[in-house]
Amino acid sequence: MTVTIRDIRAGSPPDAESVARVRRAALPFLIVTAESVASELAGAHPAKHHRILVTETPDGRIIGAAQVGIVHDSPEPGQSYVNAYVDPAHRGLGAGALLLRTAEEHLSACGAVDAYAWVLDEPAPRAFAERHGYRPSRSAHFLRLDLAAATLPELPRGLPPGVELRPGSAFAADPRPLFEADAEATSDEPGDVPVEFDDYEDWLAHTWNSPTLDKELTTVAVVDGVVASFAAAQTDGATRYGSAMTGTLRAFRGRGLAKLAKTASLHRARAAGYTEAFTGNDAGNGPMLAINEWFGYEICASETRCTKKLETL
Repeated sequence: MTVTIRDIRAGSPPDAESVARVRRAALPFLIVTAESVASELAGAHPAKHHRILVTETPDGRIIGAAQVGIVHDSPEPGQSYVNAYVDPAHRGLGAGALLLRTAEEHLSACGAVDAYAWVLDEPAPRAFAERHGYRPSRSAHFLRLDLAAATLPELPRGLPPGVELRPGSAFAADPRPLFEADAEATSDEPGDVPVEFDDYEDWLAHTWNSPTLDKELTTVAVVDGVVASFAAAQTDGATRYGSAMTGTLRAFRGRGLAKLAKTASLHRARAAGYTEAFTGNDAGNGPMLAINEWFGYEICASETRCTKKLETL
């Protein structure tokens, strides 16, 4: 069977739904919808040279997809990303190799020097990455919580003095305080590629206005009127809830505010009918792994970050 490759058609709901379907099949721990795929493409910063590639069978069925582009906000030039997914039911047809080859050609033409890719920490995906010149670096875990059956920590009867819990929607008129909190918390996360998190408009497009960001379930801990901690929530609008980011500003750490915000968010998510909760943690992020284990999350899969030197065209 001959597999062909092309770019996703912008403004095509069937293409967006197919890409979402492939990503969910390959990584069932992701919160992804057709709307989020369309938004990802439409709102991409021009400097990212972002593309969504798809592979399809002769009958037009999309069986693979890849996100590829430049890490435009890194102070180190030439950093790039490629994440390829193939529907497990259609592996062995060459879709993954075709996605990777086309993605690397695009990145090289854009001046990329290093390509980074996440692969499942399983024998077949790791062997595929190694055959194509990628070498493992750091690892991360996907975690799952049976939200319908879990015994969640109780919310305290009273909050500490000066502390309030607000939904993300309370910041609709001015979300900049959440941007600033996200920027500080993200800068302290482990990672391979440094980024300069200072583009508010890009954050609005990709985070605040993401179709999967649930602003009602997103919970913010405010101390004396200042944003101190937050638990950002993603949902698929059906049964799945995901932790997009949980973080605390440095000046407020060690006070249990992240646990408080996430506890409130999980309780409200269950009340809203969500039955599964997912999150992801870098394997070296011990404090956040400990918090999630305290909630009852269990590791359901792991992935490895791999990197490859590219030849610039």
